Amino acid sequence: MDDEIFNMEVRKFLKKVGVNSQREIEQAVRSALASGSLEGTETLKARMRLEVEGIEVDLTIDGDIALT
Repeated sequence: MDDEIFNMEVRKFLKKVGVNSQREIEQAVRSALASGSLEGTETLKARMRLEVEGIEVDLTIDGDIALT
């Protein structure tokens, strides 16, 4: 295994996850605000699950996203 290539590939994957996740969350929050299902003062509970096929990685990360 080439550690440098592996590290770069992991970072590329995580960047893709981060960018896409942020876009989806922002669009969903804006839509919920527009429809009135959110007021804009909430703190949203968030959960991200990471699975990697072929190795034993199954990780869940919980957090909060404050709107104010």
